[in-house]
Parts: sequence; C-alpha cells; structure tokens
Amino acid sequence: MRFIRVPTAGLRALAGATYAASPVRPRMRKAWRTLLPALLALVLAACTRSADTPARTAVSGFLLDPQLDEISGLAASRRHPGTLWLLDDGGNPARLFAVSTRGLRRATYRVEGVSKTDWEDIAAFRLDGRDYLLIADTGDNGGLRRTLQLHVVEEPRALENDRLRPAWSIAFRWPDGPRDCEAVAVDARRGQVLLVSKKRQPAELFALPLRPRDKGIQTARPLGHLAGVPQPTPQDLRKRPQRARYDAHVTAADVSPDGRTLAVMTYRHLLFYPALRGQGWGRAVARTPEARLLPWLPQAEAMGWAEDGRSVYATGEFVPAPLYRIRR
Repeated sequence: MRFIRVPTAGLRALAGATYAASPVRPRMRKAWRTLLPALLALVLAACTRSADTPARTAVSGFLLDPQLDEISGLAASRRHPGTLWLLDDGGNPARLFAVSTRGLRRATYRVEGVSKTDWEDIAAFRLDGRDYLLIADTGDNGGLRRTLQLHVVEEPRALENDRLRPAWSIAFRWPDGPRDCEAVAVDARRGQVLLVSKKRQPAELFALPLRPRDKGIQTARPLGHLAGVPQPTPQDLRKRPQRARYDAHVTAADVSPDGRTLAVMTYRHLLFYPALRGQGWGRAVARTPEARLLPWLPQAEAMGWAEDGRSVYATGEFVPAPLYRIRR
C-alpha cells in the first residue's frame, strides 16, 4: 500500500487556513481543534491506494463551517472561477451556498418563491449565453410524492449574501409511480435534464426537457438502466451488513462541461459513462463504465465536474468533511 502524495504538513496548513477563515463561534473552537487531528488522520488513511493505481485524488479543502452540514449537492460555478455551489438537505431553509474550492463559505443565497421539500442535487450549465443552476427537489425516501420540482436560477453576478428567484421551474412526475432520486444532471446541448433513481437495482435513467414548451406537469421519459454499478460482495455483506446494503445507491450525477461524459456517484464508487459521437445517454449508460473507488467520505452525496472537465469534486453530508478533487 502507498499514500497518494498529500503531505501531512500541507494538509494541516490547508485545514488550519480553512478553519481560521471559517465563521466558527469562539466557544466551539476547542471542539474543532479536537476534531481536526482526527479528520486529518482519517483523510490520510483514506488516501491509500494499491501500488498499481496512479495518484488521482487530491484533498482540495475541508468543510468545517457548521452551516455546511447535510450537504447533498455540489456544482462548479460556470461564472465564478474557483467557486462551488452547494445545497443542503430537506428540513433546512431554501438556500444555496457559494464556497471556495478550499471549503470556505463565501456567500449564502436565499431562494425565494419556492418551497423546499427535499433538495438533493444541483447542476450548473450555460444556455443562450447565460449561466444557470438547476436545483433538484427530488428526494422521496418514503416513496410518497406524486409530483416533484426542479428550479432554475441564474448565477448571481457578485458573490455576496443575497436572494435569488427562479428563472423557471419544472413540475414533473415519474411514469409508473414514486421513486427516490438524488442524482440529477443537465445536458444543455441536448436540452435535457437527466435523472437517476437511487434505490432501484439496476439504477434507472430518465430524461425531462430542460425548457418545456408547456407549463403543465411533465412526465419523465425512461432512457434505460445503468450498467456496471458495483454491487456489494458477499464478503462486504458479512463484514458490514448495515452499510453494504446501501453501497450501490446512486447519490449524485453530473454531465461534463463538454457534454461527453456522465459522472455518477454511489456511496462507495465514482463511475464515468462516456457517450460516443451521436450516441444518446440511454445507450451510453448501457455500456460498462470506468469505475473508481471513492476515498473516505462521511456519507458521499455531493459531486460535480470541475470547470476544466478533467476532474470532479466530491464531499460528504456531515461536517467536518474533506473536499476531494478526483482526476479522471
């Protein structure tokens, strides 16, 4: 076994700088100082790989801000270089966070005019010369929701605490009954929103129009099933039966900036589905993907392509959490 090149001193300096700049209340600083060494040890242990695997993972930063607990979606800004957009789970206010690639919260935006049931993913895209974010209110743990919502907001010009309102929204339903969905992506070139079911095996891929012609409730169109999603082995089920049952659940998805590759994340793996020229996404996901084992993450639920299209950012749902940059 070997460590990826992430120097301990560099990690400590990065974590220290992130901690020093984060708005942690004074009475909590002692607790954070206690947590940071444990977090660093976990991250370093998680960055191990077998000797035949090239170093593809870097620790970009740390999420230490208590406001960034329960993060369930991540997208790299198309308008503000070096900025990530994050959103949190249901039960929290309708808001978006602008965060640096080191994990420092730069601004918080309230999203007005919408209700928040269970926000689970966010996607950044460019359309007609403007930069947008799609918010996916698609979580449905109990399988009870008859309709779900997608909200599109334009990226703000300045990174400062402010309010946003949707440019448009899409109400939709599934063609054959409720299902949970935490992975939503946008293919602006094809004018599609892609949705991947979470719990069903094999995972299902659906599409919706990005700009529907009518304002009525849309019906998601099935495109196919995802091939090659790694399943827990019998050994996994014996050693960690509670967690292994969820390893293959899909928690995030994103289309690369060039529109050629769909990245999909489960609780344990990162999968890349390239689309050949002229090939739709239904055929692309029917082929065996390129798979990567994720480094340690506290409930991996947030992932998005970097703006250069050569790597993805990924983080977990609980604070403190590392923010990784994983090169394809």
